[in-house]
Amino acid sequence: MNNKDLLQKIAEEKNLQEEAILSPFATPNSKAFRLKKEKEVHYRPPFALDRDRIFYSGAFRRYTGKTQVIYFVSLLDEQLTSRSLHTLSVAQVARTIGRFLSLNTDLIEAISLGHDLGHPPFGHDGEIFLSEISQKYGMGYFHHNIQSLRVVDRIAKKGQGLNLTFQTRDGILSHNGEVHDQILEPDPSKTDKDLQDYIRKMEAGERADMMPATLEGCVVRITDTIAYIGQDIDDAIRIGLIRREDLPPAATDILGTSNGQIIDTLVNDVVCNSYGKNYVRFSEKISGALLELKQFNYKYIYKSPRLKVNHKRIRRGFEILYQYYLERLQKNDSNSEIFQHFLGSKCEDYLKKTPDGIKVRDFLAGMTDRYFSTILQKIVVPQMADFKILNV
Repeated sequence: MNNKDLLQKIAEEKNLQEEAILSPFATPNSKAFRLKKEKEVHYRPPFALDRDRIFYSGAFRRYTGKTQVIYFVSLLDEQLTSRSLHTLSVAQVARTIGRFLSLNTDLIEAISLGHDLGHPPFGHDGEIFLSEISQKYGMGYFHHNIQSLRVVDRIAKKGQGLNLTFQTRDGILSHNGEVHDQILEPDPSKTDKDLQDYIRKMEAGERADMMPATLEGCVVRITDTIAYIGQDIDDAIRIGLIRREDLPPAATDILGTSNGQIIDTLVNDVVCNSYGKNYVRFSEKISGALLELKQFNYKYIYKSPRLKVNHKRIRRGFEILYQYYLERLQKNDSNSEIFQHFLGSKCEDYLKKTPDGIKVRDFLAGMTDRYFSTILQKIVVPQMADFKILNV
């Protein structure tokens, strides 16, 4: 038996072993499918392949330079949470829940690692600013979950996309951790048409939501909240934005006060209330406490004026960069950063089929906080024009 046949045999045996211990509500590897068939034979399971494709993408590498809540965390305190740390936290916590529920942890990890790839610089503030520009120039509303799917479908791998499985793509698009859910039940009837219909509604400004197609996608969605709620509190305390004694006692008496306590309480509750079920859920008591804590975070952390000191400057920065690079594009300025650091590496299909405005939006959404600021400084302050910019 040659190595190729041996690898195939090992892969098949391993897959049978893993599927034998999966819950009847889990997504087996045999259910995975891609919109574009691939000729190459892969020995890794399909969702593990998705995970690896995401992990080695340029967009994943840029997570580390993007805001979670606090701008420029790497410049302030490297122990504060970046988008990278949040993503890894989601993956770790979701895998823990998935293991207890006997779900497909490869699929969970793939969705977790890819769910925020479309987040622009400066977190949700950047998302709001880019959406304002997108609407102003007739491109519809911008949403980071839709952009995350766009990254893996149309931007990554030089514009060819990663050709991920439907289940991973669906989980990325459906992750919406900002919505408060007590219970999440998958919708296995979904098709790619449903994903596209959802995207059209959201870009048109309609309020739309959809459940993930898999129980693994539901786990990632509920974990998104579990991973950020206590993490953001610890970061806010670390920078002096709030004190631990400011936290609402009705919530913390139930959930705990530290990130570790909150995660432990929430994970235990989800596992105990979801085991052997075709849904994931919080108990009513825990869900109520979590909602109260989430409302506290929004009022005293996410909307705190102390975190918005550069709000107007960053909004104006997005406007300046969009207008500038749209002009560079229309003038075919091949020396501009949008050509040198973005379009120059894209395939002919991306270049031909993508409108100029969307190209600029894709470029801005992919920037890290530092790259955004350095480029803006170079444009706004002419004497900085000789500052060398590293490729992103």
